[in-house]
Amino acid sequence: MESFDHIVVGGGASGCVIAARLASEGGARVLLLEAGYSHHHPLLDMPPGIFKMINGSKYMRYHKTVPQAHFHGRQHDIPQGHVLGGGSTVNGQVYMRGRPSDYDRWDAALRGSQDYVPWGFDDVLPSFTGMEDNNRLLNEYHGVGGPLKVSDPGYIDQLSRDWVQAVQAMGEPFNCDFCGPSQRGAGYYQFMNRDGKRSSSAYSHVEPLKKNPNLTVRLQSEVHRVLIDAGRAVGVVYADSKGSLHEVRAEGEVIVTAGALVTPKILMLSGIGPADHLREVGVDVELDLPGVGNNLIDHPEVPITAYTNGPYGYFKQGEGWRMILNGVQFKLFGSGRVCSTGVECGAFVNPIDRDAPPSIQTFCVGMVYIDRDAQHLVQDRHGMTVTTVVIQPKSRGWVRLASDNPGDMPLVHPNLLSHEDDMETMVAGQKFFCEVFSREPLASKIDRLVLPDAEARATDEGIREHCRRFVKTNYHPCATTKMGHDDDPMAVLDPRLRVRGIDGLRVCDMSAVPDIVAGNTNAPAMMIADRCADMILGAI
Repeated sequence: MESFDHIVVGGGASGCVIAARLASEGGARVLLLEAGYSHHHPLLDMPPGIFKMINGSKYMRYHKTVPQAHFHGRQHDIPQGHVLGGGSTVNGQVYMRGRPSDYDRWDAALRGSQDYVPWGFDDVLPSFTGMEDNNRLLNEYHGVGGPLKVSDPGYIDQLSRDWVQAVQAMGEPFNCDFCGPSQRGAGYYQFMNRDGKRSSSAYSHVEPLKKNPNLTVRLQSEVHRVLIDAGRAVGVVYADSKGSLHEVRAEGEVIVTAGALVTPKILMLSGIGPADHLREVGVDVELDLPGVGNNLIDHPEVPITAYTNGPYGYFKQGEGWRMILNGVQFKLFGSGRVCSTGVECGAFVNPIDRDAPPSIQTFCVGMVYIDRDAQHLVQDRHGMTVTTVVIQPKSRGWVRLASDNPGDMPLVHPNLLSHEDDMETMVAGQKFFCEVFSREPLASKIDRLVLPDAEARATDEGIREHCRRFVKTNYHPCATTKMGHDDDPMAVLDPRLRVRGIDGLRVCDMSAVPDIVAGNTNAPAMMIADRCADMILGAI
């Protein structure tokens, strides 16, 4: 039987980071198992390429939620990367960390635990800056020389510039660095790319080690369960692309990094989770750990869509002769629309208390951009979409096994906007950013707002119903195997990311966080893996 020092389950943003560090710095023999495909594809590399692949691509796996009773039984998709690099290979590439207070709150929840390690902002910041190679910023918040390329937008559409100024016309400041001392205001995001090429964790961490014999990467290798012997993780069982099963042993640790929806599934299939649920689906209980699969948190996102009165934005820019012209400009000069992800700008505001910490994040897209189950409700024409996102939601959901068959997708109940405070915040965000469309220099380019329509905008209840119809994931599920204090019965992990009650088993992806961060989650996922590597290597 094959044996490695460490086995990393899941080659996403976190898995690539920890596998690479253990193999390169620790000199360990590491096996990285990824259920999806290679990240080498020209459309995945180009900043806007994922828009050509997001519907039906083999590089995406779509989870369908259970019917959401508070949305009239509606179900919606939660897409996840099915490719080396995971979300970092298929996301919008926004580089965001959240607020310092997010990490200080984690630390406060963990302080006093046995084997406590600090998780405050000052403690995690060196992982962020050490990985970063920023093309504009170098200060206490940003670094250069790291493996992850972080850059300003390679192209900014005029519609984005108009929108940023329209938000300023509402009294919000311009923000030149959302990862700096303050989130508040409107501005342009930074992105994980450089010179028109995506900088995923597959490229930043795994690619440089392709000739390193310490790192073995196996694609289309889906882990079914972790092998447990006398309370210790000793290996995994996985299926290859032909469906054949293999057992492989870990002399050191098994590190699960399959994401907030699949990590709890793998733990539960391994007999680690809520005992009653495991027995219900026919899984033998190895350890009753009730927090596994609970505490699912995600950022809810609701669109505001307008038609423009002229040829503004990115409509049809990826089709026909426009696509050819844009491609030629990119190939010959390394410039133009292909250097944009399509999401160049955004804002953080608190529409209820303008001077309080922001409660809403927005993303501005220079096209009519609606989730695939609602595309029939809008016209295919020039327009723009602004999504409002509640960044510190109180709503909680869960992940469960559909059966004891590893081939079945897990049951997912995100429960978005179920907490009244989340809905109140979202309604306020929608009202604020609908008003932005009436401010110059944007207003003169807008034909009309279509989502929410005039009838919905007339009352708060109308906006609430718009939210129920269109809310979806912002692609940031997390916290389903959370770190917690020794006294927390729902804590799956200790502060060193070790599964409580099982030796040699850790989790280091976004399922591990005690609470969601106020912003995009890809950079935090990489930070968690970087710190986990430090723990295993003895640096923390």
